[in-house]
Amino acid sequence: MNWISNYVRPKINSLFNRREVPENLWTKCDECGSMLFHRDLAENLNVCSNCGHHMAITPRDRFEALFDAGAFAEVAVEQPVQDPLQFRDQKKYPERLRAAQRATGEREAMLVAEGEIGGVGIVAAGQDFAFMAGSMGMYVGNAILAAARRAVELERPLVLFSAAGGARMQEGILSLMQMPRTTVAVEMLKEAGLPYVVVLTHPTTGGVTASYAMLGDVQIAEPNALICFAGPRVIEQTIREKLPEGFQRAEYLLDHGMLDRVTDRRALKEELVTILRMLRGMPAAVRGDLPGPGLAAEGAAAIQPPPSAAR
Repeated sequence: MNWISNYVRPKINSLFNRREVPENLWTKCDECGSMLFHRDLAENLNVCSNCGHHMAITPRDRFEALFDAGAFAEVAVEQPVQDPLQFRDQKKYPERLRAAQRATGEREAMLVAEGEIGGVGIVAAGQDFAFMAGSMGMYVGNAILAAARRAVELERPLVLFSAAGGARMQEGILSLMQMPRTTVAVEMLKEAGLPYVVVLTHPTTGGVTASYAMLGDVQIAEPNALICFAGPRVIEQTIREKLPEGFQRAEYLLDHGMLDRVTDRRALKEELVTILRMLRGMPAAVRGDLPGPGLAAEGAAAIQPPPSAAR
C-alpha cells in the first residue's frame, strides 16, 4: 500500500475539489429539528412540512401569498419624528433603526397595503417581528390610522396581522400613547360599519395585545402562537406557581373563549375569503371564479405601489 498515493493525494484533491454549499439554502425547524430546503419552505409559507411548526414570515411575503395574483399597492404612512426623546442605551435610537432597516429591507415595523382577496377589496396591515421585535412606536400608530382611514375611504374591511413584543421602549410614553390612538382608529371602522379582522401571529404581547390586537370583530390566530400581555415566565415568577400546559398559547385561548378560530397559515386565505364575503353580505366564493396564479404578472402590472410608498 502506497501511503502517499492512497491517502495523501486523495485528501489533497478533496480539499481543492470541494464544492462550497451556501449556508442559506437550508433552514432548521426550531420545533422538530428538520432541515428544510429554502425554496420548499417558502412555497409552504414558512410552515415546517414535517411537524407543521409556523416560522416567522415577513409582511411582504405574507401579502404576496394573501392577495389575489400576489398584487397589492402599498398605502403611504406619515413618517413621525425619528428620535423625539434623544434616547440612547448601548446604541443611539437612530442607529438601531438604521440597523433594522438594513436587516429587513423595510422602512419600519408595519406594512400597509390594499388589494383584493377572493374578489373582496380589503386594506391589510402586517407587523414585522424582525424589525425591532415588531415593537409599537409612533410609526406603527400612524400606520394603523392610515390603514383605517384608507379602509373608510374605500369602504373596505381592514385585516391586521399582529406580531410584536409590545411598545417600543426607545419612545417611552409616546409609544404607550399609540394604544388609545389605535383604539380610536378601530372605532372609526366600527362607526363606518366596516369589518375589522385580526390575525394574531407568534408572538403578540404587551401593549399590542392590550389595544388593537384584541379589538377585532373576528379574532383568528395561527397555531401555537404566544398571545399575552405579560409572558408566562413573568407570571410564574410573580405568583410563584407553575402555569398550566400551553398557557397563553393560541389553542388555550381558543378553549377559553378569547379567540374565534385557530387556523393554519396555509388555509388562512380561504378562511379569510369566507369570513369577509359573509361579513360583506356577498355570496360564497366559487373556487373556479377566484383569480388564479396565472394572473400574477397581469395583476402586478395593473397595481403598482405609489411613489410615496417606495422603500
